[in-house]
Amino acid sequence: MKPILVLFCLCAFCTSSAFAQRQNDDRPNIVLILADDLGFSDVGFNGCKEIPTPNLDAIAAAGVVFESGYASHPYCSPSRAGLLTGRYQQRFGHECNPEPTVEDADGKAPGLPLSEKTIGDVLGQAGYATGAIGKWHLGDAKRYWPNRRGFDEWFGFSAGGLSYWGDPGNKGIVFGVHRGNDPVDLDQLTYLTDDFSDEAVKFVDRH
Repeated sequence: MKPILVLFCLCAFCTSSAFAQRQNDDRPNIVLILADDLGFSDVGFNGCKEIPTPNLDAIAAAGVVFESGYASHPYCSPSRAGLLTGRYQQRFGHECNPEPTVEDADGKAPGLPLSEKTIGDVLGQAGYATGAIGKWHLGDAKRYWPNRRGFDEWFGFSAGGLSYWGDPGNKGIVFGVHRGNDPVDLDQLTYLTDDFSDEAVKFVDRH
């Protein structure tokens, strides 16, 4: 079986983990977990007492903690753009959070420039099965969605935020939760923290 890449993009309120086991391939599986706006002292392995993070603490204990690692930007979309491209986002003009929009009149809706390769593109070309789960926030227009940016599968939402129950409400959010190109009915969702975690595990199991 070919190795997998799971990009688990979490909102600030989500904490979870998924485990991928290698089968019939020497290349490692990759589960990349991105937590928005997570402060240094918001996890137990960095000394937090108020917020229990036992799963993240276990990952830290069994792995490596980068004590001098820094994000390339202090808030959401630009930091995602930097992580997914491996480049400073200032180099390609993605320094702000894109406003929720589908398409504007001249076709210049904001998003991660299509000229940029993502880690999904690169690992897909290397034979990985790739999946993105959770919050994307790199452009609401369909051409920016993860299933068009190197990820075989996508379960999540394109905007910068959503209610725990997946309801866009009336805050200017254009899209709710999608599975690939298809919208997911609200009655199929339970609680996004759990839904995203379940989807990540299912992706690993399928591949």
